[in-house]
Amino acid sequence: MMKENPAVEKSFAFAVRIVRLYKYLCDEKKEFVLSKQLLRSGTSIGANIVEAQQGQSRKDFLSKMNVALKECAETKYWIELLVAADYLTCDERKTILPDCSELEKLLTSIVKTTAGTI
Repeated sequence: MMKENPAVEKSFAFAVRIVRLYKYLCDEKKEFVLSKQLLRSGTSIGANIVEAQQGQSRKDFLSKMNVALKECAETKYWIELLVAADYLTCDERKTILPDCSELEKLLTSIVKTTAGTI
């Protein structure tokens, strides 16, 4: 695990929270379909960030970071859908959605900055 990189650290911590939320949804709410989508998109954010760091070029880095940004938006969608379907409460959403939004802002900044240098 690479340290002292806010994007890597925040996305890893977020992925851990997503895994725990997935377990909760499966164990307590008996919800398996939407939660699996949430698990895939929520853990993919950090995986794409780490992959971007090994990019072969700036364009490759930018492409992977854009994928991470898209996964972040998808994760927000699944969280909102889980709330609308009554699998998560609004209070539960308030505990995880800000972390996702923070990652989204961070990734947007990285993408814009990188795109400006290519």
